[in-house]
Amino acid sequence: MSRLGPSSPSGPPGPRSERSDVELLAAMACGDTDSLGDLHDRYVGLLLATAIRILGNRREAEDLVHDVLMEVWQKCADYDPERGSVRTWLLVRLRSRALDRCRRAGRFRVETLEERDLDDLGQAGGDEPGQSLDHDRVRRALLELPAAQRQVLELAYFEGLSATEIAERLAVPVGTVKSRTAAGLAKLRAALHAEDRGDR
Repeated sequence: MSRLGPSSPSGPPGPRSERSDVELLAAMACGDTDSLGDLHDRYVGLLLATAIRILGNRREAEDLVHDVLMEVWQKCADYDPERGSVRTWLLVRLRSRALDRCRRAGRFRVETLEERDLDDLGQAGGDEPGQSLDHDRVRRALLELPAAQRQVLELAYFEGLSATEIAERLAVPVGTVKSRTAAGLAKLRAALHAEDRGDR
């Protein structure tokens, strides 16, 4: 996949490779196209792997990553560091757009009950990933979970990993991943329902 964006003859001073993700977005907001290229180089592998996992087709995945990065270029000023890292912001945006494509194409993919539940928890309420009230509520509820349960849910929701992939990443049995996922989802649902009832 080619590097996105034309070269800019002048960018912010200092080695670009040492700039943080937030600094790259800030430079992009000022029109620095080199920073878009740097962000592309930093995350294209992760974004492409995630897109391929969801779409099941490399060419479609490459097109999606290109579209998402161009969308990020246009909306980089919308990034709010209080909502999470740039990495998470990119992955949530990519995952939302990938699932939109699957729905429009009428495509059905093999998924676990846990993945369907996470989609139900995280997608109602707004078009912009990471910007809706429901997404913020899910994030707040996630922060209240035990670390082990929060970790598996974040890997499933934000990175689109399967239970087997999470088990390999964490070096734990698949059964452990599934039990943590089930327990974490139960607590998430309880927390969100309690908030809806005004118990919190």
